[in-house]
Amino acid sequence: MERIVEQNLLYDFYGELLNDHQKKIYEDAIYNDLSLSEIADEYGISRQGVHDLIKRVTKTLDGYEAKLHLIQKFLETKDKVSKIDSLVDDYMKSQDISDIHEIKKLSNEILEEF
Repeated sequence: MERIVEQNLLYDFYGELLNDHQKKIYEDAIYNDLSLSEIADEYGISRQGVHDLIKRVTKTLDGYEAKLHLIQKFLETKDKVSKIDSLVDDYMKSQDISDIHEIKKLSNEILEEF
């Protein structure tokens, strides 16, 4: 997964666990694509301070995912729902009962994960 997309997902899932200062700087760096200098000027800190904070926040968010696996579960569930959608389309065309069995299997897997 591309690192920018990964950072966005990490922030979407775990960003509320950060303090306001961390959130603002991380959002400016990741979402608003501001340079370290621009962020440093805005918050009255050094470029190195911004760099260190972003690095620390990224490590913290990675740590949350390593422990909780919410993004991994989300992506796996999204993939299974996509497969179910495709199987429904296949069933509508072919009326093959094996598609229904596969849909049932996938839906049970999703339910068991939660």
